[in-house]
Amino acid sequence: MKKDFKALFVVTMLLLSAMITNLASGQDMSVLKKETDTAKVFELEDLQMLVFRYHPVIKQSALLSESAKANVLQSLGYFDPELKAGFARKLFGNTEYYNKWNSELKIPLWLAGADLKIGYDRNVGTYVNPESRTNSQGLSAVGLSIPLGQGLLIDARRNTLRQAKIMVEYAEAEQLKQINAVWYGAVKDYWNWYYAHKQFALINEGLELAQRRFTALSRQTIMGDKPAIDSVEAYITVQERIIQKEKMKIELQNAQLVLSNHLWNEDGNPLELPFDAVPQNIDLAKAKPNPLILDTLIGQAANQHPELVKLRTKGAQLAVERSYRQELLKPKLNVMGNLLSSRTDFNSVIPGYYDFNWSNYKVGIEFALPLFLRSERGKLREVKIKQQELNFDLQQYGRTIRNDITASYNDLSAYAAQLAVQIKSIENQQILVTGENQKFSLGESTLFLINSRETKLIDMKIKQESMVAGYQKTLAELYYKAGTRQNVRFN
Repeated sequence: MKKDFKALFVVTMLLLSAMITNLASGQDMSVLKKETDTAKVFELEDLQMLVFRYHPVIKQSALLSESAKANVLQSLGYFDPELKAGFARKLFGNTEYYNKWNSELKIPLWLAGADLKIGYDRNVGTYVNPESRTNSQGLSAVGLSIPLGQGLLIDARRNTLRQAKIMVEYAEAEQLKQINAVWYGAVKDYWNWYYAHKQFALINEGLELAQRRFTALSRQTIMGDKPAIDSVEAYITVQERIIQKEKMKIELQNAQLVLSNHLWNEDGNPLELPFDAVPQNIDLAKAKPNPLILDTLIGQAANQHPELVKLRTKGAQLAVERSYRQELLKPKLNVMGNLLSSRTDFNSVIPGYYDFNWSNYKVGIEFALPLFLRSERGKLREVKIKQQELNFDLQQYGRTIRNDITASYNDLSAYAAQLAVQIKSIENQQILVTGENQKFSLGESTLFLINSRETKLIDMKIKQESMVAGYQKTLAELYYKAGTRQNVRFN
């Protein structure tokens, strides 16, 4: 009689303890129920919208192309027209030594590296050099300066401008690379949060089942239908699952915080993921890779992968630089010619022999040639070596990218195959759990077997969610390795 009373007392105390535990965890259970009923689903598409609109790194990456375009504008400055003018006068002892006015408008031309020059000079005075002296009206001049040797095909200003234009494409590729990296990191964090949330929900579900079983067994024990040892064992299971739940609660909060790192508003202020937000559900039937996606991504990566685009733009830059360095091996031969006239406006009438014609001109020629060209030949050799290095990089990067895409696709296929098997295994394990419960109700099984099979079922479901998260992260990795982004619109 004492033993029965003691067992009854133990069961009653356990039941009271379980009721207190239920009250303590009631808030978590209500939250879980609320998530199931009126949850605010935070889909991957919602994350995409926030990241691409407001993420600081995405905004920062846009500055790369803007900076490259600013360099193009700066390089165009070498072709800006330039106006120069100078005035000097000396008067001493009632003698005008000189009165000089020199002005010139120089317009750089793209064609042949020539410069168009329009000038006006007026040099009068007692002691002005006779070769530059003009009449009181001055002289107008229109002419060209053309490099017939070095600089005819390409010169420093055209070289700079061409390379600056190529750098715009390089900057756009770098921008795409940064955007892809940010999005890939956000997607991985999203699916980590998804897995943590599913783990928490499944453990909560197991805890609720264990609490119900303990309550039922406790009542049966009090009525004498079940031994007290079953209630003690059932309560131990409840305690184990409470510990698991508390552990997963922290992991879920941490995963939610990590995901919040990618959330910003339009004012640049950080956002927090709402407490009642839940991830989207995944249709497991659609967790199969498209067999055509591998060839599509490999072909797309060969043409559009940011790393390969950057290498090709570097190759285009080196091609321009090589042309310029080859041009520097030519001798300098600059020819300058100007037609002269004493005309100062279009309405004045002057004699024909003082107007623009082939008899009134000023010409000049410049020639220079370094005897050894060691500096020029060394620079050209350096450019050629860089081109060879770049070709090797293109070969290696191309093969590495192709193999990375194939490896990610193989991982994706493996996840899909494992998921198909795991779904069937869970269905079979559920049959075992159901059958074990029926046998226990008939007194043909033990509580230990029920807990064991039920725990295994929960573990299998958690493993399935791990596979789902792994599949989705590998899918994002597949697109990232191909240098692009996954279309996150789910049907």
